[in-house]
Amino acid sequence: MAKIFLIAGLGADYRLFKNIELSGHDVIYVHWIEPEPEDTLATYAGKLIDQYDIQAGDAVVGVSLGGMITIEIAKQVKLSKAILISSIKTSDEAPWYFGFFKKVTLYKLIPNKSFAPLGVFIKPIFGQMAKDDELLFRSMLENSSPVFVKWAMNAVLNWKSKTVLPNVYQITGNRDLVFNYKKISNTAIVNGGTHIMVFDKAKEINGWLKEVLEK
Repeated sequence: MAKIFLIAGLGADYRLFKNIELSGHDVIYVHWIEPEPEDTLATYAGKLIDQYDIQAGDAVVGVSLGGMITIEIAKQVKLSKAILISSIKTSDEAPWYFGFFKKVTLYKLIPNKSFAPLGVFIKPIFGQMAKDDELLFRSMLENSSPVFVKWAMNAVLNWKSKTVLPNVYQITGNRDLVFNYKKISNTAIVNGGTHIMVFDKAKEINGWLKEVLEK
């Protein structure tokens, strides 16, 4: 039976998918593994393929960073579907500020002990959340490895991927402050969806996922 692998975004874990409904499918949550300093998104994707035995015919769902890694997995394994939520499918869809942060490497200032203190700056960009979602958001940040976060930021800013792959499905919110939907082509749009819409727009996302997985 084909599997569906779920990959969370930066600073998040499997709990990000708490409102996503995939009953009837063999669902596997992908947990972050510590990267080597020289890893790229492509080599890291290769490690996840090996770790989780992702095979041809499987599907992968990725949110934000997880979506970019999904694309790199799809380059190495013939997935039935590569599904991106609040993410980008090529580096051409990256926002203008990627170039700025690539030159001004502020992410290197992230403290080595905890990523959580930066939550006060991240939350407004991700979007408004219900109280219980905000508590979960903080918990995920507290459990994030600063080593992984700094590596991932560098890998994302240096990501070069121009090829639009087949079997890629993408959904984006029109209020996403991380990835501007106007730069993204051939994507489903969620009205009022923010970067964290996987929390509060799950009903719309679940309906779309059902359609995609039945194709």
